[in-house]
Amino acid sequence: MQLVVFAIRQTEAGSLGDWQPIEGEVSELRVHYGPGYRLYFVRRGRVIVVLLNAGDKSTQKRDIRRAVKLASELGDDL
Repeated sequence: MQLVVFAIRQTEAGSLGDWQPIEGEVSELRVHYGPGYRLYFVRRGRVIVVLLNAGDKSTQKRDIRRAVKLASELGDDL
């Protein structure tokens, strides 16, 4: 779990690491440790990143659906 926190801290410092766009504005940050942790996020402008959901490889499809739903509910308020 410490590597997941480390990945979040790296993102805060401006280094996204191993990530890829998933669907719409949702992207996935991959942590290559244990069960294959995944963090789902959207970017707002050049600075703000909103963490939507997280899980591991075994729950990936469900986690992506949830992240996409949450992203659609965010609107442009951020």
